[in-house]
Amino acid sequence: MITLYTTKDQSHTLYNSELNETYHSRNGAVEEAAYVYIKRGLEFITSKQKELNVLEIGFGTGLNAILTLQKATQWGITCHYQSLETFPLPIELINQLNYLQYINPAYQTLFTQMHQCAWNLNQVINPNFQLHKIAQSIHQFNTHARFDLIYFDAFGPDKQPDMWTPEVFEKMYQLTSTQGILVTYSAKGEVKRTLKAVGYEVERLPGPPRKRHMLRAIKY
Repeated sequence: MITLYTTKDQSHTLYNSELNETYHSRNGAVEEAAYVYIKRGLEFITSKQKELNVLEIGFGTGLNAILTLQKATQWGITCHYQSLETFPLPIELINQLNYLQYINPAYQTLFTQMHQCAWNLNQVINPNFQLHKIAQSIHQFNTHARFDLIYFDAFGPDKQPDMWTPEVFEKMYQLTSTQGILVTYSAKGEVKRTLKAVGYEVERLPGPPRKRHMLRAIKY
């Protein structure tokens, strides 16, 4: 069962009772997404280039996607965004989330559009942002594309251990372009060691509010 949950920054996330896990940090859903994926990921990579291929592991509520669209449009960059999801959420549940109050009014209708657009097709959301939602797991996913930025936003290693294996991170490394990066909220020592073992150079960075650390991995 999936239910609404209010995090410490008052933004919503969703709680999956089967996994006993929330989709975002209970310390602040929007704060975490904006810090980990936008500030430490998107902002870092766009200092080097203005057209990006982005891969997200876990479309979920669409929070990372709409924050990325908003910044890409504001900064004048072009973003080709692919997102994997095996359990798409119903629009009735999405409509209960309070994310619109955190989004510039100019982009609010695009949040709904992202959720309503077809799966497994490339969709132009606005001139700066193309979205391709893919109803597959990372284990099934195959592509010739290479990604400048990967948002690794799966449920935690203790809840979804099959998503944090050496085999998955080896695949992530192969999908990352040279000078590309992977960012994740997790800072577990085992995750850091696995990322290093497959070839990334890994930084442990200060985490979002109320969390000590996060990881950013770079492919050279």
